[in-house]
Amino acid sequence: MSEKRELVIKVLVVILGALLNAFAMNCFLIPVKVYSSGFSGLAQLLSNLISDFTPINVSTGVLLAILNIPVVILAWRKIGHSFTYFTILSVGVMTIFLGIIPVTPLFSHDILLNSVFGGLFAAIGIGYTLKYGASTGGLDIIAIVLSRLKGKPVGTYFFLFNAIIILIAGYIYGMEKALYTLINLYVTSRFIDAIHTSHIKVTAFIVTTKGDELRKEIHSRLIRGITTMNAKGAFTNQEKQVFMIVLSRYELYNLNRIIKSVDEKAFTNIVQTVDVFGEFRKI
Repeated sequence: MSEKRELVIKVLVVILGALLNAFAMNCFLIPVKVYSSGFSGLAQLLSNLISDFTPINVSTGVLLAILNIPVVILAWRKIGHSFTYFTILSVGVMTIFLGIIPVTPLFSHDILLNSVFGGLFAAIGIGYTLKYGASTGGLDIIAIVLSRLKGKPVGTYFFLFNAIIILIAGYIYGMEKALYTLINLYVTSRFIDAIHTSHIKVTAFIVTTKGDELRKEIHSRLIRGITTMNAKGAFTNQEKQVFMIVLSRYELYNLNRIIKSVDEKAFTNIVQTVDVFGEFRKI
């Protein structure tokens, strides 16, 4: 796949992911006051608080864009420019869709059905956005930066942030809303795991006949150590090299691109990594 075609596909996936996120919020979650995860949920909560306790009405989409401004600046400085471009695209397109799609229950007024299906559609949007190496902004970026600074898993910060949203929603609007929000967050996280990967750290084993070329390309584009092992194909008797790399799930897309650009016939096996001891660059 050419780089141009790959870029077009990535842009389309990010736009589709933003559309599904906006669809989940406006047609399932917002009408029944069930909150999404991350900054989307925070924007929902702030929108409700402003409209309920002041004479001002501010849409969820506008608040989402405002909340992401400092986060985008943080991503530009701490994570990388390419990552930031796609974050801006995702947040910008989602803001537009939130303003275009009518806020109304699509199929049912049942709060449980809306919680489950809202979580499902949001998870598809977020999951495929992550799968293609992009970000939906907001909490993704904060969690990555904090993980680098503090050394704790990204999932810890997702949990803490979403727990705050649930507690505030429960305190102001009743524990029933908080419990349905919890159901929504559970469905979203489970489906994201199914689409992308539930593991923060993974280990890639790559079997290739172009070891030197692939090693140089990985080192030039990823800041990861590589352990190499000599191997031989049992059927062909062909000399090969096996690379072992521990990396974060956010880097899988880039690793896949690198491998395909050097050796399309390389065999890659991705396995769960429970923990890492010793030197490891956290993300």
